[in-house]
Amino acid sequence: MSYSTSMATLLAVFIGLQNLPEAFNSYRDLVQSGYTPKKTLIIFFFLSFCGIVGALTGHFFLTDYPNLTAHLMTFASGGILYLLIQDIIPESKLKQNYLVPLGSTVGFLVGIIGEKLI
Repeated sequence: MSYSTSMATLLAVFIGLQNLPEAFNSYRDLVQSGYTPKKTLIIFFFLSFCGIVGALTGHFFLTDYPNLTAHLMTFASGGILYLLIQDIIPESKLKQNYLVPLGSTVGFLVGIIGEKLI
């Protein structure tokens, strides 16, 4: 477990940057499925607090249980892998469009460089 402020800041920035394209795609999908733009933004506004509530809950209730936290993080990473394999990877293969794989590679490179700088 890392208690470094600079590592936490870097992680927060990467999470925020990673969530921007997902937010745009989710917004577009909800609007195309029949939700109004206003209703979609209201839903996103309230959902944005779920992360804060989850982080505070974890901080206040799981600080003394590092093994439980490790198990929860392993479970969550399995969910992310499932999402990648079932949803994101199959849609990343576009004809004559190399921006998605290039963006993935550049994102990975930025992560590695950020890790080495910290």
